[in-house]
Amino acid sequence: MTAAWTVKDRDGRLVGDLVAASRLEIARRILPQRYDAFRLQVSSSYRELFERALRQALETRGWQMVPARAGRRLPGTAPAHPRPAL
Repeated sequence: MTAAWTVKDRDGRLVGDLVAASRLEIARRILPQRYDAFRLQVSSSYRELFERALRQALETRGWQMVPARAGRRLPGTAPAHPRPAL
């Protein structure tokens, strides 16, 4: 199971300030307009509008949503288990 989702730009670099626990959460952060999380779960037509807007936003910016790999630290985040100084 993926611990987090993030965004890659067109150069393959991770966009560090866009990290979320789910694909839906990261998508809602990308889009400028507010989409209701409950309606996204229950309404297929609302979800289609959301997916279309998301696809357009990602294409315009040249971004791609990707799962964050386990064990890899995302830019701007602290390590989960800092190593003790020897």
